Amino acid sequence: MSPVLDTAFTPPQDREEVVRNAVRDSIVAVDIDHGPPTDGISVRLGLGTVGPLRICSARATSVTIHRTERLAREDEEPAVFLGVQMTGTSLVVQNGRECLLRPGECAVYESVAPYTLLFDKGVDHHFLRFPRASLALPERLLRDVAAVALGPGNPVARLAFTYFSQLAVSDELHQGAGDADSVVTPSIELLRAVLATQHGDSGLTKGPLEATLTQRVTQYVQAHLADPDLSAARIAAVHGVSVRHLYAVLARSGITLGDWIRTRRLAECKRDLAGPHGPLRTIAATGRRWGFVDASHFSKVFRQTYGMSPRDWRDLNHPRTSM
Repeated sequence: MSPVLDTAFTPPQDREEVVRNAVRDSIVAVDIDHGPPTDGISVRLGLGTVGPLRICSARATSVTIHRTERLAREDEEPAVFLGVQMTGTSLVVQNGRECLLRPGECAVYESVAPYTLLFDKGVDHHFLRFPRASLALPERLLRDVAAVALGPGNPVARLAFTYFSQLAVSDELHQGAGDADSVVTPSIELLRAVLATQHGDSGLTKGPLEATLTQRVTQYVQAHLADPDLSAARIAAVHGVSVRHLYAVLARSGITLGDWIRTRRLAECKRDLAGPHGPLRTIAATGRRWGFVDASHFSKVFRQTYGMSPRDWRDLNHPRTSM
């Protein structure tokens, strides 16, 4: 992967901030403690995306990376990271467990819990971020395999190392080539296979993801109702399926995606308008808060659904007192 950030072209006094912002904006918010003084910091990052997967390839002088409790609590979309050790060693710490990674080994860790990554001899590492929902694995399993060296004694993990180390440096896929989407599902399923076999439950790799897809999708939508750009394409990409397959699976549960999203957005708007802060916002602002960017459309669908306008509903719940 071609570097998109190289601190050789950044003034020494700005390097720490530039690196921190690049990692936050592209992968996840973390605190970074650099080993050398500012004029000795050297970082080269290659950043890319393949569907919902985010990738960072890094070569750098020694650093310690902290995902603090505060940052973990602020995470908007839970993610699972796969760290791929190319040369040298690194230490991964999470959930009271730590592992030393050697070349050819990988480890996973979660964004929703604090972690520490120690690269005391420098960094030569690929970081891949997966939406946790796309893996469809029990939370307990993910906790159990976090900060465990994947590779020794696990042939599936050794295969995954080769695959993901090549995926991380594929410029064509990161630049949005037509073949990019075709590797999303295999990438997710390969990581599922690694984690399930590491945990001793290979049966999880055989069960169809569709068994939990509807639940995962509805949970994801509920958590992102306020996003105006929430779409079938985005939801499908996050869960590693095609839009057509997404619609088919939801239809088997009697769910029409667009109607389901609109119904829940309207319910949130209705609750807000009747709540204590209802009179403090305009009708349009309440609609925008839950993804209705067009105020007239919001009023129209609200009336169609509830038999009265949003303003009438608000006034009914907040009658004006006469003097």
